[in-house]
Amino acid sequence: MKNGMNLILASNSPRRRELLSLTELKFRVLPADVDETPLTGESASDYVRRLAASKAQTVGAQAGPDAFVLAADTTVVDGNQILGKPVDNEDAGQMLRQLRGRTHQVYTAIAFLRGDELLVDCCGTDVPMRDYSETEMQVYIESGDPLDKAGAYAIQHAGFHPVNGLTGCYANVVGLPLCHLVRSLRKYDFDLIADVPQACQATLGYDCPIYEAVLQERI
Repeated sequence: MKNGMNLILASNSPRRRELLSLTELKFRVLPADVDETPLTGESASDYVRRLAASKAQTVGAQAGPDAFVLAADTTVVDGNQILGKPVDNEDAGQMLRQLRGRTHQVYTAIAFLRGDELLVDCCGTDVPMRDYSETEMQVYIESGDPLDKAGAYAIQHAGFHPVNGLTGCYANVVGLPLCHLVRSLRKYDFDLIADVPQACQATLGYDCPIYEAVLQERI
C-alpha cells in the first residue's frame, strides 16, 4: 500500500490530528457523528471498540469504496464506571475529585476500514493521578480545558499536569495510540517513512517503556 492512499481520519479532535501527522501520512478529516451511549453491562474496552468501528463505518459509507478510514474512540473508566465528557464545570469538578490521588484506566480503540474489511485494535493504560489541590483543580476547570475531555482532564496540559508516574502508552491517553496504529498498518503492507515511536516520544516528551513490546504484539 502506498502513502498516496485516500486516508480519512474520522475525528475532529485536534489532538488526534496532531498525533496522526507524526506518521507523515497525508490524510483528510471527515468527522463521524454517532450515538455514544454505553450499552447496559458493556465493558470499557468493548464500548470503545464498538464506537470506533461505528465511526469508521459511518464515514466509510459517506466516503465511498476507495476510502481508507481511520476512526478512534477514547474513554476513561474508574472501576466499572465509564466517564465521558463533563456536561459543565460542576460535573468536571466531580470527575476530577473522583479520580484524584488514584489510578484509573484509559482505553482507546482504533478502527481501520477499507471496503468491507474492518480491523479494530485497542490499547489500555493505567493512569495514576496526583493528589492535586482544590485550588489547582478550580483554576484548571475555569480554563475551560476539561469540558471536551473524557474524564475532564488532558494528560498533556502543562499547567495542570494531573498525572504522576505513568508507565504505559502516553499517546493512548491523549487519544491515539500510535504504536497500535503502526502495527495495524503493517497488516495492510503499509510502508511508513517516519520513525513513529521516536517522533511520538519526542513530541510528547515521554520516554516510553513499552513501545517495542507493542510493536512486537507482545502486549
